[in-house]
Amino acid sequence: MTTTQLPPPATAPTPASDLAPDLVAHLTPERMARAQHAQVAKMLGELAHECLVEPREDAGRWLVAGDDPSVVWEFSARRLPLDHWQVDPSSVRRTVDGAGSPVDAQQLVLDLQRRLGLSDAVLPTYLEEIAATLAGRAWKLRPEAPTAAELADAGFQDLEGAMTEGHPCFLANNGRIGFGVDDYHAYAPETAPRVHLEWVAVRAEHAVYAGVAGLEDQRVLLADQLDADELDAFERVLRARGLDPRDFLLVPCHPWQWRNKLAVTFAPQLASGDLVHLGTGRDAFQPQQSLRTFFDLDRPERHYVKTALSVLNMGFMRGLSAAYMAVTPAINTWVDDLVAGDDELRALGFSVLREVAAVGYRHPVHEQHGPSPYQKMLAALWRESPVTRVAPDERLMTMAGLLHVDAEGRSLAAELVDRSGLEPRAWLATYLRAYLRPVLHCFYAHRLVFMPHGENLILVLRDHVPVRALMKDIGEEVGLFDLEAELPEEVRRIRADLPEHRQVLAIASDVVDCYLRFLAAALDDAGTLPADDFWAEVAACVAGYQADHPELAERFAAHDLFAPTFERMCMNRLQLRDNQQMVDLADPSSAFQLADPLPNPLSAHRPATR
Repeated sequence: MTTTQLPPPATAPTPASDLAPDLVAHLTPERMARAQHAQVAKMLGELAHECLVEPREDAGRWLVAGDDPSVVWEFSARRLPLDHWQVDPSSVRRTVDGAGSPVDAQQLVLDLQRRLGLSDAVLPTYLEEIAATLAGRAWKLRPEAPTAAELADAGFQDLEGAMTEGHPCFLANNGRIGFGVDDYHAYAPETAPRVHLEWVAVRAEHAVYAGVAGLEDQRVLLADQLDADELDAFERVLRARGLDPRDFLLVPCHPWQWRNKLAVTFAPQLASGDLVHLGTGRDAFQPQQSLRTFFDLDRPERHYVKTALSVLNMGFMRGLSAAYMAVTPAINTWVDDLVAGDDELRALGFSVLREVAAVGYRHPVHEQHGPSPYQKMLAALWRESPVTRVAPDERLMTMAGLLHVDAEGRSLAAELVDRSGLEPRAWLATYLRAYLRPVLHCFYAHRLVFMPHGENLILVLRDHVPVRALMKDIGEEVGLFDLEAELPEEVRRIRADLPEHRQVLAIASDVVDCYLRFLAAALDDAGTLPADDFWAEVAACVAGYQADHPELAERFAAHDLFAPTFERMCMNRLQLRDNQQMVDLADPSSAFQLADPLPNPLSAHRPATR
């Protein structure tokens, strides 16, 4: 029997490196080893903080045994107030029956699967999220990444694209399941790309649009956010198909969403003309820390655009609900009126960046069944830009920047303190007046709460000192604990029916534990300000606010920030339980996964008189 011999290829294959940039050049053994150690250090620290593991001390080292007791993880750590574990990445070691084994974050998850309560259904995707987070860490360790010293004087979007830690509590915080490696380079916030949004038109009868006063007509909004000839070109696309532009609403889309979801999942609607692709927008945008929100680089005074994105990231598919879009401008108007009309908040310079308009598509098929991510695939909102709110001697910075540590371990917050010329406690006091005091006032005086973590605030800096704060992401994340307040019908969604004793966690957990704990550690680690002094200054801010508002004494007593302990909210337990939808946004109680009470570092500084 003979076999046919295929002729050799006429030419050798062209190496991939000659065709396109190497999209995985950042995944070197050295960088991945550093990323693994940093990720495992963070994981061990936060798992200990959430009481999912109980490290045992032995000869100056801490030991965590795996589900299989022959596996042991060892590390060195400093324990700081609020049961914070500052783990030294270089100290981490894994042994099996006493023999050394590679440090690997995914292996840590496998070693502790039963301890972590990870079901076999959740585990594979969680491991993928850890791998993607490691890839992001490796990218951030590139040699050309800006240093903390360089970022201390950097521009707003240079800072936004350089951050290392947006959500410090979460272990798998850069999963972005759905993005390929080319998408990572094209759309990840840390790659600081220039992105042009896609635009589609949807039949108004299947959509909802809402705007604040003056923007009730979408054409008024679009006339300001698009160039006249650009808007005209979009409308010509509709007319060329025999369609009347007056019958349609326009929706900006994330390019990934257009290619991977709308062009496929919405194929029948595209074929029928109920949905029409108009083309690519002219302005270049930069993705922000929140992944699906874009800042206009060509016209910075124009609004942010937040888009739907069917990518799984940190416990949620990042879609946008048409039902939420319908009431978003009304909610923002109500919150802005409250904030702007409050003398204390006005004196502090605290304000909100309103989401002034929103549009959402109601899919004619998927609206006929129960809630699902398919109902959140095509929507967008427009949020005010902060660039018009700064004086010539001021600049903007995402509050995530205060937790940024560069590739050499230098804290950006510490660099800002050094550059300011202020004593560290004086710098911290000024920052707390800009950030913490307004959040306290909203909670105690108005029973109004935000989600005030690093990605959701923009700081205004003067001479390297934060002097005031701008709150954003209002429509989806604001809550009102006052169930008796008179509210317009379209605003009533913000009422949050939470037990009275849990309401203080909006400060104690969301602010003190999930944000300030990490800033305290960063400044302590840098040698800038000891953690005990940090918490003394936080207590002084709270005490000063309370002294200035004796009329709120009953609320201070009911929600005591100087109590010896408070409930320990465990954010990773939520994601470990269900990384597809870790909480029901319509049910605040679903967000509670609790462990042993946390010792409160503010308690030692309770004012002598209240």
